[in-house]
Amino acid sequence: MTKAHVAGTAPIGVDVTAGKDYWWCTCGQSKNQPFCDGAHKAEGKFSPQQWTATEDKKVFFCTCKQTANAPLCDGAHKKL
Repeated sequence: MTKAHVAGTAPIGVDVTAGKDYWWCTCGQSKNQPFCDGAHKAEGKFSPQQWTATEDKKVFFCTCKQTANAPLCDGAHKKL
């Protein structure tokens, strides 16, 4: 399996809106971290992951792309 590029070593907190879809970058190449900007198309090995907020709140999206709880941070960046 191809590993994603590490885009960052800390999560990005985002205030999300209930019912809204967010498209998380899975390749690590997006310049709009933590969200997809289409950069994955150059490599052809990745696709963005859709995530829908269930409530209005702040969540922390993973930027290291190593989380087991995609797209949210699980602390995996601490092991890099």
